[in-house]
Amino acid sequence: MKDPVTVGVDGSPESRAAVAWGAQEASLRQVPLRLVHVIDWPISPAVPRLGRETAGRWADEALTEALGEVRRRHPHLEITARCLSGRPAAALAVEAADVGLLVLGSRGLGSLVGFLVGAVGTATLVATDTPVVLVRVADEPKHTDPTPYGEIVVGVDTHDAPDKVLAFAFEEAARRGCALRAIHGWKLPPAYRSFPFIDSYDERAAGRSAAQLLDELLLPWRHEFPSVSVDQTAFMGSAGGQLVQAAAGADLVVVGRHLRRSPLGAHLGPVAHAVLHHATAPVAVIAHD
Repeated sequence: MKDPVTVGVDGSPESRAAVAWGAQEASLRQVPLRLVHVIDWPISPAVPRLGRETAGRWADEALTEALGEVRRRHPHLEITARCLSGRPAAALAVEAADVGLLVLGSRGLGSLVGFLVGAVGTATLVATDTPVVLVRVADEPKHTDPTPYGEIVVGVDTHDAPDKVLAFAFEEAARRGCALRAIHGWKLPPAYRSFPFIDSYDERAAGRSAAQLLDELLLPWRHEFPSVSVDQTAFMGSAGGQLVQAAAGADLVVVGRHLRRSPLGAHLGPVAHAVLHHATAPVAVIAHD
């Protein structure tokens, strides 16, 4: 596979972390790395004094800095850099059409508030079918081979489990030679809400059924990726909180996003939204039908 890994570059600390993470991912995949800076033109009213010449110089400096850092850490990696003009989300979505992965930076707001997925990141996420990884400043890789990688965490919906999400998670785990943790949150059928008391036996039975469904769903993937050690958890409740907790010791969290559009436009589901805003690990969002 030669589809490049593309990273959005703007010179910010978040962008530098994304470049470092994307370069390491491109090295793991043995594919080229593409660095892209988008000049928001016409210039936003928020920065009226920034002219085209200044914006171009800023873009050149950001790309030159990113190129130098990547070449220092990954001297054998094939790298290209491009400067585009237009609305960043739209330009990045177009740029992502022929790549294997798009990597963007995400700003931290503190342990209580979480992380900020800005307007550009959110708009880009819902505008592309390409897998997108959001990286925080603290996520910059601190280890190099042969240091072992941490685990990959994936959120699994047994009633709507797209192959794209599981394929991405298993491939990433196999690439790193690390374990995969599959997390599934289940709920009792809506009919149970009509009863003031729920028999504990029924609840345990529902839990066993959910665990069995998860096991059956993962079985063919275990066979396809025998080198990947898989730990699986099915619990009653929303998967968002569990995924956020699991992210604390993970290299990557993988979640899905439906391509369906609401009358108000494309949007992120509640699990993806919770993970993107509160997980401390890089988050991969995989679009699926």
